[in-house]
Amino acid sequence: MSLGAEPDDLGAAVATLMGLQGPLARQDPDYRERAEQSAMAQAVARAITDHQTLVVEAGTGVGKTYAYLIPLLLSGRRGLVSTATKSLQDQLFWRDLPRLCERLGVPVTTALLKGRGSYLCRHRMAQARHLPEGLDRMSLRLLARVEDWARSTASGDLSEVPGLDERTSLIPLITSTRENCLGSECPSFHDCHVMQARRQAMAADLVVVNHHLFFADLALKEGGMAELLPAVEVVVFDEAHQILDTGLQFVANSLGTLAMVDLSRDLRVAGLAHARGLQDWLGCTQKLEQAVRDLVLACDGAEPSGVTGEEQRPSRGARRIRWADRCSGRHDASARPVEVAFTQALQGLDEALSAVQDSAAAVAESHPDLQRLVERTQDMRARLAVFRSPLATDRVRWIDLGAHQARLIDTPLDIRDLMQQSREQTHRTWIFTSATLGDEPGLGWFRKQAGLEDAQVLCVGSPFDYALQARLWVPTQIPAPGEAGHNESVAQLGARCAARLGGRTFVLATTLRALPVIGEQMRRLFESRGLNIQVLVQGSEPKRTLLDRFLQAGQGSGAVLVGAASFWEGIDVPGRALQCVVIDKLPFPPPDDPLLEARTRALKAQGRDPFAELFLAETAISLKQGVGRLIRSETDQGLLVICDKRLHTKAYGARILAALPTMTRVVDPAAVVQWLDALKAQG
Repeated sequence: MSLGAEPDDLGAAVATLMGLQGPLARQDPDYRERAEQSAMAQAVARAITDHQTLVVEAGTGVGKTYAYLIPLLLSGRRGLVSTATKSLQDQLFWRDLPRLCERLGVPVTTALLKGRGSYLCRHRMAQARHLPEGLDRMSLRLLARVEDWARSTASGDLSEVPGLDERTSLIPLITSTRENCLGSECPSFHDCHVMQARRQAMAADLVVVNHHLFFADLALKEGGMAELLPAVEVVVFDEAHQILDTGLQFVANSLGTLAMVDLSRDLRVAGLAHARGLQDWLGCTQKLEQAVRDLVLACDGAEPSGVTGEEQRPSRGARRIRWADRCSGRHDASARPVEVAFTQALQGLDEALSAVQDSAAAVAESHPDLQRLVERTQDMRARLAVFRSPLATDRVRWIDLGAHQARLIDTPLDIRDLMQQSREQTHRTWIFTSATLGDEPGLGWFRKQAGLEDAQVLCVGSPFDYALQARLWVPTQIPAPGEAGHNESVAQLGARCAARLGGRTFVLATTLRALPVIGEQMRRLFESRGLNIQVLVQGSEPKRTLLDRFLQAGQGSGAVLVGAASFWEGIDVPGRALQCVVIDKLPFPPPDDPLLEARTRALKAQGRDPFAELFLAETAISLKQGVGRLIRSETDQGLLVICDKRLHTKAYGARILAALPTMTRVVDPAAVVQWLDALKAQG
């Protein structure tokens, strides 16, 4: 960067540029100086100047993106910004950064770096048309579209392809992974989009990544981050609360059945293409796929049956299973049948992987694809060996079981060690910011789990006038959570609010199983009253489609959106389109979650109170995320309804309420109706 304020002058430069006479105010007639944003920007400037670690909780509406970007851009120091999702990454890179650089006149080079799965792999695209099992009609049409786009794309970013959903089964067939990438031996290496993106990142002044990429590369020392980080002077984590879970995924040992199915498919393709007739490729891959199916069944609690095809499926939906429920460590007659079946499934999988490894190794010199498959198989066997060995005392192990796959996970309890090691490696500035990092001024919940006890801390509230703009109602006349009729009562209350407003309502549930109950009940209530209000339920359509339909319906008869976890945060619906948020109950974390159980045991062993330090803190933080959907601008107004009387009846209710923005409380249902009528009258 050619523009770089001297360290002692950085704070003054920030104040000047963000002031009412600065370029932001001159170029934007709607710009207003916010004390909260200025306070955060000054704290970031000090952290950059002094090479500090700073943790900032910034309430909704502060404008934290500009508050960290302005000091970073003015400092002239090389930076890296990590966001929570690829969509936020795109928004920051394509909208916020260019706009701010133009207004500040900063000649900065920027780069967008995503994970491998976001970029087209030309080598694997060429292979996709020659899969032995072929592609279905939809995948063939999508592949043709990708092939046409591939001839002109400069970036290779698959998000450029219209109609290509990242969940489609074609994506893993046309992208690479760390395991299957051929590196410099790839015939398309010189045209590799992943390598091109990394080269651009290495040359840029400011690089935008996402948390998954940051931690994946940091943990694996692969993919460019290990090379990029030493040259970076400032690292910023936006939506930093999400690094606790994201980072944990990459310090974990994990083994997923989908990866083994991919291995089997790739081996069949490579074997038939480069060593046809030299090994029984069909036989060894079929045995591996059968071993994978047996493992999924054993994770689900069933014995290996030898059944194939449609009959063999897990019995229930996605869930997390304690390791001890499948592998208690007993090896005598006291072991339960489910444990015996699970142990046998692990043994069978190792034997199948061994056979695959031997087959590929025998002809590995035939082609780099086969040599890479040998290495992939060795890596999988090494990871499998972790799960066949005793569990370390400072780690926790569990099984994530979905409808079509299982993942075995062995992890430490938090990311403390990883973060401390990363911070100790070089003398740089670290900034962590989010709207929700704790339920008390010290932000202890976040700092302890992230190993940031020595960090500087700043909490700045929202500039919004919540007391004027919002009303909070905690109805006491409905059943408590867990009691019969609670979900139905939530639906009835949400329907009454939505009917009064003409839609404009979110109903946020804490569990997926509550969604169909609440959604169907609301539909029946609207139909019985002759109301044409749409009820949009998470899972019925993609998230983006549901949001678009919700906004479109606001121009007509209105809609209610019923959603769970993915709608509690990262959703921005400002203005009159959303004026009521109904939350079904306090979002306490599930007490039987294996990771939470392990953290609870660790706190108890230290003589500490897990409920106060862990459960209440996580509940308050999750609730703050959901509440944050309601008021998104200085002119928004709305009603928040929390259908959980424990806020009144339990001692901890006061602590949770204190963590929320200070809204005007209403108790009388008549006052609620009056407020809803006032909101509707504004239109």
